[in-house]
Amino acid sequence: MGKYLLRRILQMIPVVLGTTLLVYALVFALPGDPVKAMFGDKPVNEAVAAQIRAEYNLDKPFIVQYLLFLKNALSLDFGNTFAGQPVIDEISRAFPVTLKLALMAFCFEAIFGCVFGAIAGLKKGKWYDTVILIVSLLLISVPTFVTGFVGQYFLGVKAHIFPVTAGSDPGFFDLLMPAMVLGSVSMAYIIRLARSEISSNISQDYVRTARAKGMSNTAVTFRHVLRNSMIPVVTYLGQDLGALMGGAMITEQIFNIHGIGYLTYQSILKGEANLVVSVVTLLTLVFVICNLLVDMLYAALDPRIRYA
Repeated sequence: MGKYLLRRILQMIPVVLGTTLLVYALVFALPGDPVKAMFGDKPVNEAVAAQIRAEYNLDKPFIVQYLLFLKNALSLDFGNTFAGQPVIDEISRAFPVTLKLALMAFCFEAIFGCVFGAIAGLKKGKWYDTVILIVSLLLISVPTFVTGFVGQYFLGVKAHIFPVTAGSDPGFFDLLMPAMVLGSVSMAYIIRLARSEISSNISQDYVRTARAKGMSNTAVTFRHVLRNSMIPVVTYLGQDLGALMGGAMITEQIFNIHGIGYLTYQSILKGEANLVVSVVTLLTLVFVICNLLVDMLYAALDPRIRYA
């Protein structure tokens, strides 16, 4: 287990480096000059512009800028934004908001996805199985921004159940509707994945053998069927936690949540390469760590993997 863990950690290094290099190249290739954009409608003072480019290393070749970014990032110094604010401070203010939103969406999709998926899988062919499948297909088909606006209109404007927007310092109740919108698509995928696995495992030989030995239906369901069926679901959930944080950009824009997604979108518009790459690096680390934890959970769910 120790060697496997070390090997997986070493594999994370090229993934992080490759991701940051790709994103830095994409931001570098964006059209427009961020320094000229800082002047707005005013005429550009070339002397001041040259000083700003030298200060932020914008006058150097792309590969030199990237290597300087990596060198500073090792000491957690991601530089400053064009407004003079440290990048690490901007991330520190936005990251807790997105983390809270992503964890709420994760809990929402994991609980309701597994529950409804188990109901549909154990009662395959019943009317509520059909209803659950139709609702899950509808959630998958409708884009997130449509679900967000529909939720805002009916649950916020008309019913006054939830706040329409969350603002810069949202609480639990402010993030409840955005979390449901963010996790709705993933919940639908979990429902269909859990239903497929459960309906397949329930007809396996080991289930019939357990029942033939006199084990109760409840024990068979929880100890054998559900446990073996959760491995693909856990895999999806582990990957989705990182995806939720990166994919919160649309949801944060709809509900005016000042999190990582909102910060990244504004940074792309302003050409803030250091800030964009720093955010992507953080999200990449979250993603690969979640995948590592998922691999560690496999042994707890399936004894065959632990014995192997």
